[in-house]
Amino acid sequence: MTIRYKFILSLLVLSFVQCLQAQDILKALEEASLEDSQPTIATFKGTRISIGQSVETRKKGALEISWMNRFWNRPLQEGETTTQTFGADKWNTRIGLDYSISDRLTLGSGYASGYRSIDVYAKFRLFYQHDTGKKFPLSVTLFQGGVFRSKSSLQGAIVDEVPNSNKYASTTQLLIARKVSKNFSVQLSPSFIYRGEERILINEPTAHFALGFGARYKVGNHVSLVSEYYYVPSPFTFTDTFNPFSIGANWEVSDLLLQFKLTNSRNFVEDKSIIKTQNNFNFRDGNLHFGFHATYFIQL
Repeated sequence: MTIRYKFILSLLVLSFVQCLQAQDILKALEEASLEDSQPTIATFKGTRISIGQSVETRKKGALEISWMNRFWNRPLQEGETTTQTFGADKWNTRIGLDYSISDRLTLGSGYASGYRSIDVYAKFRLFYQHDTGKKFPLSVTLFQGGVFRSKSSLQGAIVDEVPNSNKYASTTQLLIARKVSKNFSVQLSPSFIYRGEERILINEPTAHFALGFGARYKVGNHVSLVSEYYYVPSPFTFTDTFNPFSIGANWEVSDLLLQFKLTNSRNFVEDKSIIKTQNNFNFRDGNLHFGFHATYFIQL
């Protein structure tokens, strides 16, 4: 074999070896990229779906400033056929601040005017949804909230003064969500609620269970339709209550999220909005409420 042929054969062998090594390197890089894949993001664009909490927690150092409102008509009085203009009779407002200690932990607090309530809560992301790499089908977040109301809903009706020890309530939720596609997300929210106010009522339980259902469907680059419903198997019996329901739209404007909704729930804190919704979802007797939320997001 001449020197020229030996040289050509050597080049072919080296090329083949380098090709195998390149394939091994590409395979290793591919496996590494799959193992280090990023979690599925934006299951819901806000930390609330509509009337309830979403599975979302913000990035570390994120600050949210929220302003929430409910507007509704007062019930018809004897001899009346109509009430005032829709949304002008009564309203409830909550102003809140949320801050992300880490990517997984968010702390929040707010003040609502309806029953002069101060609420605090913590959300901790247990699991992220992963659609590549080490796949995991769900996002799971633990929510724990508490509230103190200086004005009791029982005052005047049952007792003149409710002790402060009965004005506390707490809510624990396990938020389980999945982003089914880039446009559609769903959430299941098993909830446990304790209300100290019910301790002064005979035969009324202080603990309640509820199951929430929420969904979001993106209809445009910045607009999505949202809906929520909570089923309460053992409702409050002292007065008529109904399961809360909401349907509306979310509009993203840069770092501002605007939420519009129609709902039968007048309150913002979970224990009262889930357990003590005293209106059905209809257009009669001031039972249909208009809600408007504005949330401004700042990355500190």
